[in-house]
Amino acid sequence: MNNWERMKAGRLYNADSKDLEQYHKFGMETCDKFNRTPLWRKKRKQRLLEKLIPSAKDGGAAIFAPFYCEYGVNIHFGKGCFVNYKCTFLDCAPITLEDGVWVGANVTIATPCHPFLSDERLPQQYPDGFHDLEYAKPIHIGSGSWICSSATICGGVTIGKNCIVAAGAVVTRDVPDNCIVAGVPAKVLRKLDEQDRMQVWDTYMKNEVPMSERERGRK
Repeated sequence: MNNWERMKAGRLYNADSKDLEQYHKFGMETCDKFNRTPLWRKKRKQRLLEKLIPSAKDGGAAIFAPFYCEYGVNIHFGKGCFVNYKCTFLDCAPITLEDGVWVGANVTIATPCHPFLSDERLPQQYPDGFHDLEYAKPIHIGSGSWICSSATICGGVTIGKNCIVAAGAVVTRDVPDNCIVAGVPAKVLRKLDEQDRMQVWDTYMKNEVPMSERERGRK
């Protein structure tokens, strides 16, 4: 396996290797062009986004700049995903967002991992040359989930369907379907249920303050 294959497969790889450099350079440069392209050049901005992240085509994702990633091609969108301002996707291992995932502003989704001991973590000379050894773990977010502003999703995490990750949460473990998680590290607060329904259409038509059934019951 070359280092690109090692990286995507979750094996130790040399981050300083030449075979990774071309992929990294392409991703960083295309990302920079996307961010610097003005909003009025809508078609060019979309072309750059699809060049960076091919799965953003055909309604895969809308992304507000600035947006930051390492490779782009390791990010996989379903349909109807949305990514708000100043998000960072470190996609050394695959990052998968299923249909309808919303990502709030300033969210970090980070797959890279490093050895804990500094003498293994720091770049150094090995028998076959100089290596900067690290590894990465994939991240998967289920359909209909909402990742709120400034949350961090760590490598190796799977978030279930229809979940809410609260603002500022740091998710280090898997999250079951239909859960709200919050905190550092994030913990499950409760399951979402019918008491969370807001009857949004009726509320909209009546121009009332949005309120869930649970909130109405507390009044």
